[in-house]
Amino acid sequence: MQTGSQNGVQNGCPINKEGEEFNPYRNWRRPDLPSRCTYGRSKDSPHSNKSCPKPVRPKILNSVLDNIAGTPMIRLNNIGKSEGLKCEILAKCEFFQPGGSLKDRIALRMIEDAEEKGFIKPGATIIEPSSGNTGIGVAMVCAVKGYRCIIVMPQRMSLEKVATMKALGAEIYRTANGIPFDQPESHVGVARRLMEEIPNSFLLDQYRNPSNPLAHYDGTAEEILDACDNKLDMVVIGTGTGGTLTGVARKIKERCPNCKIVAVDPEGSLIAEPAELNQKGKKFEVEGIGKDFVPTACDRQFVDKWYKAADKESFQMARRIVREEGLLVGGSSGTALHYGIQAMKDFGLKEGQRCVVIFVDSIRNYMTRFLNDEWMGERGYLEDEEEEPSK
Repeated sequence: MQTGSQNGVQNGCPINKEGEEFNPYRNWRRPDLPSRCTYGRSKDSPHSNKSCPKPVRPKILNSVLDNIAGTPMIRLNNIGKSEGLKCEILAKCEFFQPGGSLKDRIALRMIEDAEEKGFIKPGATIIEPSSGNTGIGVAMVCAVKGYRCIIVMPQRMSLEKVATMKALGAEIYRTANGIPFDQPESHVGVARRLMEEIPNSFLLDQYRNPSNPLAHYDGTAEEILDACDNKLDMVVIGTGTGGTLTGVARKIKERCPNCKIVAVDPEGSLIAEPAELNQKGKKFEVEGIGKDFVPTACDRQFVDKWYKAADKESFQMARRIVREEGLLVGGSSGTALHYGIQAMKDFGLKEGQRCVVIFVDSIRNYMTRFLNDEWMGERGYLEDEEEEPSK
């Protein structure tokens, strides 16, 4: 980690400066700057790790926020067998979160960390650029805590996400598709402008906020390790902000250094390494993963292999997960499993070995998308047997 202070930010980390004059949620910085955060075993880390024991829930919860985390691990019994795999495949089912995705974890962590440091107080307006799932999580937390919530998202994201956030009381701003993140008309740029214009408003900024990967380092990864008794051979993770990848991979590599970390990035996204894998400008329709820049929260050093993902294979596998395993997942879960299966074959996982695949969100957000035969057929995504008309 580099040391020293720059633009009011110590050690290159955006939320660890003490004092009344500087508030990181009111000081915008580019979300594609290289990560310089250190946490985990480092004694020099400016961040505070939190103990996240396995939840033991009372019969009556104080609020829906008490139901965040503690998602189940479920064995996949059919798809792996049909693919000729002998290894055990486990799904970390984040779609069981109350808001429908693993982004509930980071929404709660980002807001509560800011509250604990005195940066966000009652009466505040919270702003976040999002592809939808973080927006839903933030809107849910704001609904419970009483904050005004504004979410900025591109037009291409599903109407189901918009309806859910509006139901939670969020104000929605839509931006045109395909605008580079560093342009003022992008969802990132509009969120920044709103923060600068609205008094007592704060930009959480999941792309830079260290509470994003910390939520997964302290929580998601610990749950995976606990369920597997610290014995696993591969973890497959889709990449968006990179917070899940960073937090889970760092903790897994500390405890299971021989475990393979497989990261999946859509064709058209620019996150994968080496850069030659990426194709700038190609459009993709899988939501919640992929970016046109590498977020500061994304630390790629722990990845053993990257796979680039196509929409057709992703959506077809998502439908298989629903049909063959009975798990009501979103499209990016299909991305993770399809290319996870390829990775299991490439690395030669055998009987007695174990792979965990993270299923990020639920089918709720995509009822008019990949679940809809007409939508799939218009794009040439249906399997041949699915294109037969219903009788």
